[in-house]
Amino acid sequence: MPQFFTNKRLIILLGSIILLVAMIGFSIRDRGNITWPEKFVKDVTGFGQNIVSKPAGVVESFWDDVSRLRHTYEENEKLRAHLEELAQLESDVARLEKDNAELRKVLEKEKSLADYEPVQATVIARNPDRWYELITIDQGESNGIEPDMAVMTASGLVGKVKSTSKFTSTVQLLSAHDTNNRVSAIIQGGTPIYGLIEGYNEEKKMLQMTKIPSDSKVKKGQTVTTSGLGGVFPKGLVIGTVTELVPDEFGLTQTALVEPSASFYDLEHVMVSKREMTGVLPEEEDRQQVLIEEEGL
Repeated sequence: MPQFFTNKRLIILLGSIILLVAMIGFSIRDRGNITWPEKFVKDVTGFGQNIVSKPAGVVESFWDDVSRLRHTYEENEKLRAHLEELAQLESDVARLEKDNAELRKVLEKEKSLADYEPVQATVIARNPDRWYELITIDQGESNGIEPDMAVMTASGLVGKVKSTSKFTSTVQLLSAHDTNNRVSAIIQGGTPIYGLIEGYNEEKKMLQMTKIPSDSKVKKGQTVTTSGLGGVFPKGLVIGTVTELVPDEFGLTQTALVEPSASFYDLEHVMVSKREMTGVLPEEEDRQQVLIEEEGL
């Protein structure tokens, strides 16, 4: 009996192998139609793949979108940084071009200044509440700067040194509201016309030149310069041009409104005039004459 069962199992095994080979051969041969078991298997497999592939495709598409958004954000951040750098570079270029132009004018002005030694200085501080009155420059006593020295730009006179420290100086602008802030000036023309620059018209942004004789013929556009008679400012420094002439209330003198040649608003580079010799005020001349006469007696 055991021998029979053993042979039977072997016969079943061989039959199964033969059947499997036959089915394989049958399935791989070229046929126009497939059997219903194959159709069933293919349909089940396709349905399962369809169920799995669609969510997988949606998830894959979502992560692709997230990845693209992340890359887009990073690229935008880089572009924004480049734009900020470009804006800063443009600002630096504009500032350097402005400084270069101003310094070129200063150098050209220095070549034409024979009566005094110009000292270049840079504005380092300015009080917003007193914008049109005082500025601070980076040159002081160690550079030979002294009070009452004239301060100018390449365009014209802007003020005088009011006080000094070792390394800095405070400059009082011509537009400052100070009754003692006066400049002896002259209107250039056929006949010189003298007066004083004192006061500033904030509404019209004009300097006021007072004490002009009532019979003086002043024309619009005439140039106003320092006269050199005050003993503080060198002679011939350009102050501005006459724009309007106004008689005083008594008709004894006239006041000219003078448009400044230099801008008091935008000041960065200035020059301080170091004069080797200064004039003497009339009061000082009178005082010296009295002393001489007393010594003679």
